[in-house]
Amino acid sequence: MATLPRAGRVEWIGLRPKRDVPMAPADAAEAKTGKGLVGDRYTGGSGKRGVTLIQAEHLPAIAALSGHDSVSPVLLRRNVVVSGIPLIALKGRRFRIGDVILEGTDSCDPCSRMEEALGPGGFNAMRNMGGLCARIVEGGMFRIGDAVSAIED
Repeated sequence: MATLPRAGRVEWIGLRPKRDVPMAPADAAEAKTGKGLVGDRYTGGSGKRGVTLIQAEHLPAIAALSGHDSVSPVLLRRNVVVSGIPLIALKGRRFRIGDVILEGTDSCDPCSRMEEALGPGGFNAMRNMGGLCARIVEGGMFRIGDAVSAIED
């Protein structure tokens, strides 16, 4: 279970400055240790949900299951879209994106807001594909195109 096929890649970054506003796409983000992303409403608190990530490969499945041709990451309320690496394999592990070291803390299960974002059944369309929550162990910058790689124990 410790072996991953390859490194992943950051495909999209989004920040939400306050509650009930759309995600704002960004080319880069600054992560603060134990907190969150600068400019995102979740900066602060316990830090267990400092960054939320979702698998790019799940977006077409979520779209199909919710009856859409495609689904924009803006609707799904996750900070980072990652391709090429199975995110769930990073739960309980440390990994690096750009200058940042993260630790996967828990699955990022969908919430009832997915009914509003995706329409009726949106919550169920995302079940088991909601992504990963991570805490920021070591802050820094990351950008679209940066590698996502597990840190060996």
